[in-house]
Amino acid sequence: MGKLSFDQLVDLYLLLSVERIGPAKIRSLLSKFRTFQNIFSASNQELQEVEGISKELSSRIRKIYSQRNSVKEFVEKELNRLKKIGGRIVTVWDDDYPKLLKKIYDPPLLLYVKGMFDEKDDYSIAVVGTRGPTNYGKLQAERFVADLADQGITIISGLARGIDSIAHKTSLKHNSRTIAVIGSGLDVIYPPENKKLFDEIAEKGVIVSEFVLGTKPDAVNFPKRNRIISGMSLGTLVIETGINGGAMQTARLA
Repeated sequence: MGKLSFDQLVDLYLLLSVERIGPAKIRSLLSKFRTFQNIFSASNQELQEVEGISKELSSRIRKIYSQRNSVKEFVEKELNRLKKIGGRIVTVWDDDYPKLLKKIYDPPLLLYVKGMFDEKDDYSIAVVGTRGPTNYGKLQAERFVADLADQGITIISGLARGIDSIAHKTSLKHNSRTIAVIGSGLDVIYPPENKKLFDEIAEKGVIVSEFVLGTKPDAVNFPKRNRIISGMSLGTLVIETGINGGAMQTARLA
């Protein structure tokens, strides 16, 4: 499947709105039915032939199509709002979707993106860590990132306070590329004091989110965010973290 048309994008949002239907199940459905329209036209029995699609889920898929007009309005508004903030949607079928991310177990089917990907981003390292680093941690973060940046390695992190912010700032200071993967909507900058950093990354690198516009930075979003950070990277470097910190989760995912 190539780049999605507007109607195909609406159909994708429609499927994603079905409770307990995620990227993996949508890929399985497309593998059997080839197109979104074929999925919505299929009978309950045909849908249930797909692994993971129960009787209950097949019923939900068939019922959701009645809501297509409201989802279409939502997508139109979403695209208009994205245009105003200089963002765009990149789907897994687009040429500029991150190559490494496609290889993880459960890659997001669509990303909200601000900034432009570059071939250099195929060589990326994630640098993550605590929001409250020691002075030693700060120095080591700067040292590692500076060395990587000077070798043309793109630095990926999560725009959080502490190590994440240091990683992004050091990368920019060395005129290297950096990518921030956030746990909120592309129009919700968190933490708010990183507004200037956010804008600079969007101009010289990329801001990436899996979440619809307006999504608040709730705690449940960050595990999903972390799989993208590790998934876009060749490796993950953790600089200071609590044993139960989010950075350890990113390392496990890596």
